[in-house]
Amino acid sequence: MTTQYPLSAWAKLCLLALIWGSSFFLIKKGLVTFTALEVAAIRLAAAAAVLAPFALVRIHRIKRRQWPVILSVGLTGSMLPAFLFALAQTQVDSGITGALNALTPLFTLVIGAVIFRQQVSGQTLIGLGVGLSGTLMLVLLNASGVLTINAYALFVVAATCCYGMNLNLIKAYLPDQTPLTITGVSLLMVLPLAVLYLAGPGEVFSKLEGATAWGSLTAVVVLGVVGTAFALIIFNHLVQIGTTVFASSVTYLIPLVAMLLGTLDGELIGIWQLLGMGLILAGVGLANRKPVAAAPQ
Repeated sequence: MTTQYPLSAWAKLCLLALIWGSSFFLIKKGLVTFTALEVAAIRLAAAAAVLAPFALVRIHRIKRRQWPVILSVGLTGSMLPAFLFALAQTQVDSGITGALNALTPLFTLVIGAVIFRQQVSGQTLIGLGVGLSGTLMLVLLNASGVLTINAYALFVVAATCCYGMNLNLIKAYLPDQTPLTITGVSLLMVLPLAVLYLAGPGEVFSKLEGATAWGSLTAVVVLGVVGTAFALIIFNHLVQIGTTVFASSVTYLIPLVAMLLGTLDGELIGIWQLLGMGLILAGVGLANRKPVAAAPQ
């Protein structure tokens, strides 16, 4: 039996793909002026600040037993990926980062099986193998097909693991909370860490006199407000109205947006990298394909 989703759900999925597909380009522009840690901290602070008024009036809705989960969602769904993606893009093109992000549904299934005891079929395991082979291609080969190990790409892999955990946590433990509550309160819990870094080791304010500073700052603030706060509300809503796999399937579309923007910005995408992305998407598709039910006799 195939689950049918309303047109509005598919429209939200496409909008999310456009927003998150553009996120890697915005990170790239932020890194022109700021360090990876500064980009991540500004992004988190902007996202948390814009949702703080909504989060503060919804804190009482969180049950006592849900607080550890909310904190975990803030860490795995926002804070850790923000730092990991920014660190990765100091050495990895935005288009390739977007392609590797397509691993999210695979890790959603793996974590669901290993930690949350969900059933995994042999077909899913084959899809996982195909997807990981594409990942190795992106990690080990450059645009010309030359063997060049880029360990920074593993930061992206780690971020997709975080997203996989985040999806399962929301679906398993927060079905009674609204997307705005989950997003706002979880971001509010990681806001102090971002502020402490910006006020301490961060050198954001001293860099604002540079020629590229305000363009970079605008890119990262837009990334935080739209690419994190607004997008996470949509994403958490999709998790609740559908399945974790349906919500995470947004990563089918993200690489297309990310690689298109990267190419327009002068990034070189080689045939081996396209093949690697194709293997990842094929693996995701295979792992998520449901068997066709036999027709009644």
